[in-house]
Amino acid sequence: MSESTWLTEAAYGRLKSELEHLSTTGRVDIAKRIEIARAEGDLKENGGYHAAKEEQGKMEARIRHLTEMLENAVVGVAAENDGTIRPGSVVTAEIFGDVEKFVVGSREIAADTEIEAYSEQSPIGKAVIGAVAGATVEYTTPTGKTIKVKILEVEAFEA
Repeated sequence: MSESTWLTEAAYGRLKSELEHLSTTGRVDIAKRIEIARAEGDLKENGGYHAAKEEQGKMEARIRHLTEMLENAVVGVAAENDGTIRPGSVVTAEIFGDVEKFVVGSREIAADTEIEAYSEQSPIGKAVIGAVAGATVEYTTPTGKTIKVKILEVEAFEA
């Protein structure tokens, strides 16, 4: 079972539309391109055919990813800002002496913004959930390094 991902209603709608397009028009278009390339002859040296098959594989992976994400999505507006970090919070934090601003949630919700996104399941996402401004939390990177994060400000995400 996959973990849920928080999405705004706008992000959910955008992703649902993308999935619909890829599952219908996208599949038809790529199948036509493969058939045209296949008709050109020898498949071993047919760059167009191999490129179309690679694109088809990437598209099918995106369809699987979107399907799983949308099936497990928690959709809604960000919770009221009570100062506690939760999915949908925008966090301003000091990391390695630099001030960074990011949203806790799927990078899909921040797709139309300049803000970085870290999922709730990421090491930093797990570390900051439940923290408040003024707190310092730590997380361990996949390489084993411990990173300190000082929470400076917490806001609700507004798309």
